[in-house]
Amino acid sequence: MYDNGEVLQETVDEIAARLGASATLEDRAFQLLAYAAQSGDIDVVRQESILRRRATDQVRAYFEGYGIAGARGPVRIPADADLGVLARVCVPLRHHEVTYGYLWLLDDGTLGDDALASVGDLVSRAATALAQEARSRQDLGANLRELFSPDAEERSRALSRLDDVRGPVTAIAARTSPDRVAALWTLPRAVLADPAFPVRGEPLVALLVPAGQAEELADRIQGMYATVVGVGAPRDEPAQAWRSWREAVHALGVAGRVPALAPVATWPGLGVYRLLARMSPAGLRELAEEVAGLAEDPELARTVEGYLDRAGHVQETAGALGVHRQTLYYRLAKAERLTGRNLADGEDRLLVHLGLKAAHLL
Repeated sequence: MYDNGEVLQETVDEIAARLGASATLEDRAFQLLAYAAQSGDIDVVRQESILRRRATDQVRAYFEGYGIAGARGPVRIPADADLGVLARVCVPLRHHEVTYGYLWLLDDGTLGDDALASVGDLVSRAATALAQEARSRQDLGANLRELFSPDAEERSRALSRLDDVRGPVTAIAARTSPDRVAALWTLPRAVLADPAFPVRGEPLVALLVPAGQAEELADRIQGMYATVVGVGAPRDEPAQAWRSWREAVHALGVAGRVPALAPVATWPGLGVYRLLARMSPAGLRELAEEVAGLAEDPELARTVEGYLDRAGHVQETAGALGVHRQTLYYRLAKAERLTGRNLADGEDRLLVHLGLKAAHLL
């Protein structure tokens, strides 16, 4: 995962050997980076961290409640039977007053202050390695603002500084979460990331990733931030990555409005929303006004949309909604009166269908 990945793994192994304790190294987002062989008892938290590569939100909240993010030295955390947590010591990995990760040590009562002090050099080594990696990734990620620019000259300048970026590539956009600090520099080295990419006054997380890893990395970003994510279509050449980014931003907007496509929406999978996402807010409002009569009755709107989504198949729609066919017919007739449209007419059906979809994006 890192150029210095071996350094981190060797450091954790040496710490575990010196202390005779189970050691795990995680980033600020509680993503697993390295771990030593098990020594002694194991708890559910360590087991899940190794198997799933990250801690659960509940466990994370428990640990953060002890102030580990701002701690300047080791923090002792007691056992909690309900969470399946054994007593452990958390050593923040700090470099120049910034916490880049955590070293976790299961404590059987033998980890005194002197023992912890004996691995101070190794803790410093791990913190320095993480800080160097973070700085390197920040420098690379800064080029995304030019690479995703619609201006050809800016894109050309960015590409001249990114000689090692090769296609096919895919852009990913995500919304930040105020209670999450995600360590984007822990992603694979082939990923470029900017945690505060400005889009219409809103800072988004922007990434450019190898196309073959886009699905996996989008899911990982969604987990790191617990938010919605948009994924653009792949492009063979990095020079066209800006088009994928534009699609990713549109897909992100859809993911935030259409629960059925959340939490990760891909541009190729948006269907008709690809057309609607490109429309201006004024255009969407005008289209949604075609079904304004349904807005006051959400159940009726859902019924009509479900019916149209199923190509007018009455039996299938009634079954999906759990209503009698006569109830469905009654609702459809009511919708026709409210909209002034004939749902048996192809063009009217299309207009109503698009109007309902457009209303989701407002």
